[in-house]
Amino acid sequence: MQLKIMPKKKRLPAGRVPLILFLCQMISALEVPLDLVQPPTITQQSPKDYIVDPRENIVIQCEAKGKPPPSFSWTRNGTHFDIDKDPLVTMRPGSGTLVINIMSEGKAETYEGIYQCTARNERGAAISNNIVIRPSRSPLWTKEKLEPITLQNGQPLVLPCRPPVGLPPAIIFWMDNSFQRLPQSERVSQGLNGDLYFSNVLPEDTREDYICYARFNHTQTIQQKQPISLKVISAKSSRERPPTFLTPEGNASHKEELRGNVLSLECIAEGLPTPIIYWIKEDGILPTNRTFYRNFKKTLQIIQVSESDSGNYQCIAKNALGAIHHTISVTVKAAPYWIMAPRNLVLSPGEDGTLICRAYGNPKPRISWLTNGVPIEIAPDDPSRRIDGDTIIFSNVQERSSAVYQCNASNEYGYLLANAFVNVLAEPPRILTSENTLYQVIANRPAFLDCAFFGSPLPTIEWFKGAKGSALHEDIYVLHENGTLEIPVAQKDSTGTYTCVARNKLGIAKNEVHLEVKDPTRILKQPEYAIVQRGSTVSFECKVKHDHTLIATVTWLKDNGALPNDERFTVDKDHLVVTDVRDDDGGTYTCAANTTLDDVSASAELSVVDVPNPPFDLELTNQLDKSVQLSWTPGDDNNSPITKFVIEYEDAMHEAGLWHHQAEVSGTQTTAQLKLSPYVNYSFRVMAENSIGRSLPSEGSEQYLTKAAEPDKNPTAVEGLGSEPDNLVITWKPLNGFESNGPGLQYRVSWRQRDGDDEWTSVVVANVSKYIVSGTPTFVPYLIKVQALNDVGFAPEPAVVMGHSGEDLPMVAPGNVHVNVLNSTLAEVQWDSVPLKSIRGHLQGYRIYYWKAQSPSQRNRRHVEKKILTFQGSKTHGMLPGLEPFSHYSLNVRVVNGKGEGPASPDRAFSTPEGVPSAPSSLKIVNPTLDSLTLEWDPPSHPNGVLTEYTLKYQPINSTHELGPLIDLKIPANKTRWTLKNLNFSTRYKFYFYAQTSAGSGSQITEEAITTMDEGKMAMASRQVDIATQGWFIGLMCAVALLILILLIVCFIRRNKGGKYPVKEKEDAHADPEIQPMKEDDGTFGEYSDAEDHKPLKKGSRTPSDRTVKKEDSDDSLVDYGEGVNGQFNEDGSFIGQYSGKKEKEPVEGNESSEAPSPVNAMNSFV
Repeated sequence: MQLKIMPKKKRLPAGRVPLILFLCQMISALEVPLDLVQPPTITQQSPKDYIVDPRENIVIQCEAKGKPPPSFSWTRNGTHFDIDKDPLVTMRPGSGTLVINIMSEGKAETYEGIYQCTARNERGAAISNNIVIRPSRSPLWTKEKLEPITLQNGQPLVLPCRPPVGLPPAIIFWMDNSFQRLPQSERVSQGLNGDLYFSNVLPEDTREDYICYARFNHTQTIQQKQPISLKVISAKSSRERPPTFLTPEGNASHKEELRGNVLSLECIAEGLPTPIIYWIKEDGILPTNRTFYRNFKKTLQIIQVSESDSGNYQCIAKNALGAIHHTISVTVKAAPYWIMAPRNLVLSPGEDGTLICRAYGNPKPRISWLTNGVPIEIAPDDPSRRIDGDTIIFSNVQERSSAVYQCNASNEYGYLLANAFVNVLAEPPRILTSENTLYQVIANRPAFLDCAFFGSPLPTIEWFKGAKGSALHEDIYVLHENGTLEIPVAQKDSTGTYTCVARNKLGIAKNEVHLEVKDPTRILKQPEYAIVQRGSTVSFECKVKHDHTLIATVTWLKDNGALPNDERFTVDKDHLVVTDVRDDDGGTYTCAANTTLDDVSASAELSVVDVPNPPFDLELTNQLDKSVQLSWTPGDDNNSPITKFVIEYEDAMHEAGLWHHQAEVSGTQTTAQLKLSPYVNYSFRVMAENSIGRSLPSEGSEQYLTKAAEPDKNPTAVEGLGSEPDNLVITWKPLNGFESNGPGLQYRVSWRQRDGDDEWTSVVVANVSKYIVSGTPTFVPYLIKVQALNDVGFAPEPAVVMGHSGEDLPMVAPGNVHVNVLNSTLAEVQWDSVPLKSIRGHLQGYRIYYWKAQSPSQRNRRHVEKKILTFQGSKTHGMLPGLEPFSHYSLNVRVVNGKGEGPASPDRAFSTPEGVPSAPSSLKIVNPTLDSLTLEWDPPSHPNGVLTEYTLKYQPINSTHELGPLIDLKIPANKTRWTLKNLNFSTRYKFYFYAQTSAGSGSQITEEAITTMDEGKMAMASRQVDIATQGWFIGLMCAVALLILILLIVCFIRRNKGGKYPVKEKEDAHADPEIQPMKEDDGTFGEYSDAEDHKPLKKGSRTPSDRTVKKEDSDDSLVDYGEGVNGQFNEDGSFIGQYSGKKEKEPVEGNESSEAPSPVNAMNSFV
């Protein structure tokens, strides 16, 4: 039956076509189950070129499988190797592996040769490669006498190594007697042949222990050549010369290399100065990813060399005197390599098939076929096969067609050998994948459900999903030729049971597998890039979410490796914290979350920054009289770019240890041209600055003393002021040592009167800051100048400043002093100015002394308190505020200069008019009765004049806090007690009380009081107050309240039903007139309200227990009640301000009155 070859995988089309896979007859991905008959297959063998250690047993491997199990035989050098005749050779049971016991006796060399293993059973024979056995060798160096070498400085030299030929070849290196490797460079290097090449020798090359070592890794031995002695003689001058090649010789050479090996090209040149080597490819470019330079570019290596690397390579040696080149022609040959190796065939009787053996090499390999280890030309004939070059074609095979075929591809550089069997079987399908295998995948990723199968003829594969066996019809599935079902993007609804069904003409087989699709692991919060300063703490956050049925493990990495084993690194659930951060903590930190199905990671960079390291290597160049160039080397910027450099200087001569700012330059500069001053012993230091801060200072530079010069500036802050009436004190700010510009700093002080014709008087003084001129007239203007000089010369001409000689006290008092009283507290004073000459100094102003005249009771006091007001400048008038009304005052005026006060003017007396009085000192209400209240008060503490009368205003306050009519009453000034009669009983009143003078009304004081009830009511109230504190009474009140609430509910229900409950009539009929006082204004009865129903209008109006109200406690006014009088008057009696008519504030709950609560009211509240 002819079957078509299917592609590696086939995507199912859309529609209702069942998901079926027709597989080809060539099942490379499937193997024949070992319980079925099959020819042998070699599974393991030793390498073709097998170098063995002569100190150990020789083990030649050959393992194979087959049914029945194969038997093994060996050939050695092309003839049968009878292992039974050699007691040292044994074969491992069930294996073809040979063990040659040479450790007890025998030599490895005895068993050198070419070995081949054959595995055979009834279906055919498989053969191994030809295995060449060679023992490793590490021969000793030939004894030789090496003469010392003597050369002149600059000469070339080659020290030969020539190691003994070993197997495998030795590794060469040069060392001294102390087993220290000899240093190599562009001048001295080791060649590929092991020789040591010197492009030119130097005196430091002189030594007696140049030793070449050969290391044989296979036997782990090292052989040593005799030491070579070299002596280099120093010549006065070595003649320079252009390059010449030490190796290779001539202008051209040829190199041949096999495909896949490493191509190594070498050019070593001598010359003086030492040449530099360059490499180019003449007809192309060097492969970027496969080209490497070794041995200081003297060796060019290309790895994985291929035929395309053939061509001409040129090495160029160049120094200052010339250049030479050498061309190496490279040819890449190739041992055979597979294009298509033959693969096992499983065919059913009557089927067709092919074995293909395709290889390539340079030169092209020859293909030969064997069957069961015998050349096919001499093998038994099989009518079902036909050979066509590299292909064997099989048709209508039968069971006798089963055999193992070998393909051999060989050329002069090697060979390839492959075994492939043809197995003719008739077998029903079988599924090799375990039943009920559970597959778990992550959502949105591919899922692969295996269905490994076998059968002959080759079965068809069909997949179903679900318990009811519905076939898969969608196009989202991919079938592979080995039976695997691929779901390219698995979703949650892909979860379920899948059934694989295999069919051929001999039967059917099925298998169920299960798929679970899990949520992917995600990093919800990734670590973020961080920049931190050295020594601080940094935290990286990593929040992970994963499928709840999986276990996630979170691991932190640094630079793709484990975190440092350091207690500064702590990891908790979501964070990595690094404390005391160091420079080497910088890098990439990765949070890696892993489950058994997936892994995710997120990384963040940590940059550790700090202030820069100090600059170093300070150097002074271009040293001139007034400038120098400073250069330095920047320190490490600690991952934050340097923005500027700050330069400071120290003057070791004048201010040792003090550093001053000199200049600033940008962070890209490393030099600065500095301006200098004369006669300074400079030392400089530099600090670097970045965004984090400023570095420590560098070490100080060398000192540099500049030459002396005359001062280039004069003292500043020159002043002339007298300390006494007959002197002139000249002061200045002296130059510092840096500004002196030379030794011997002094000052020439000059002065003369401004208004005279006198010449300048000069004196030279030492380095001081003051000079006193004596015998001067009082307060005369002078011209002054101070000039600096040193041993070299004078500073420029100084500026002239003006000063004055000393001041004296003024001689004249101000005249024509008079006072204009503006009101009771303010007066204006005027005077005439005094002549300027009489002031004898700088006029600072005028000073007024004023005091209150003493009363007869105070005249015995010796001290009179005087007040002082100073008016700056030349003012001739001023205001005296804060005077007391109705008082007598005196004052005088004096002129003031820098020395002090002049004489006082004659005393001037004046009086202030009356003012409004202060509030009465106290107000209290005593002896309340049913219809009267008695008021007692103390006069104002500051009457500010003669009291003319008192004004009393009062008004009632009803239960709703509304104010009644305001009644105004005038009381004589000599009274301190007044009784109000005909008041309403049990009524609250508010009182407003103030005094008056001829200037107007003073501040008011307020109070509230209540008239009493009759005696019966008071007794009842008293009894109620007593019982109100009893527990039984409180319980009774609660019971009454509950009954009333029930009655109200019943009443409400009956009203809704249309009934009538005459509560109002009963209340009217049983009203108690004694607890329903009549209102005065409308004659109606209102509910009695005690103090609990009235909130005082202000906190300040609350009456104390003694019912006395002090002035400072009386903050209430008629403002809160909507009318009232002024609290303050002008001197002429007019209002300063007018109160607005505000309503009284709404009351709040709570007892804010001084009166006790009434239980009668409590009873009434329940009715």
